[in-house]
Amino acid sequence: MAAKDRDRFSTATRIRLIGEQTAARVYRSQTKRQARRSRLTGRAALLALVVCSLVVALAYPMRQYVSQRAEIADLQQEQDKARKRVEQLRDMKARWQDDAYAEQEIRRRLHYVMPGETGYIVIDPDQAGTSRTDHGAADRPWYSNVWDGVDKADAADR
Repeated sequence: MAAKDRDRFSTATRIRLIGEQTAARVYRSQTKRQARRSRLTGRAALLALVVCSLVVALAYPMRQYVSQRAEIADLQQEQDKARKRVEQLRDMKARWQDDAYAEQEIRRRLHYVMPGETGYIVIDPDQAGTSRTDHGAADRPWYSNVWDGVDKADAADR
């Protein structure tokens, strides 16, 4: 036994044991690496490359398609609004072709009266005290006064 014990504690035996343990660790790590490598094959890498290239190749056309669909939707909304406006204008044209409606609007807007009728204009009491001369209309040329009158009449309709 003494020879075995001496053998067990000898430097050569210890180095050999350390070497065997290290070799076992290296062998285990190499088998793990090989197992990991075997998961990703050449076919899988090629498939991933093809999928990535397809995604890159189709990204721009898909973006264009989506933006064009949005533009088409906007144009359809504008077209619907234009159709509604055309219908309103047709209705207004039909109303203006009726003599009774035209006469009513002329009376309302231009304050026309039929022969034998008396026309009245109700003036706001707050504005009745102000005079036209207060606005400085006499100091300006006549065409400026006319243009201001047109602007005021246009603003009143709005």
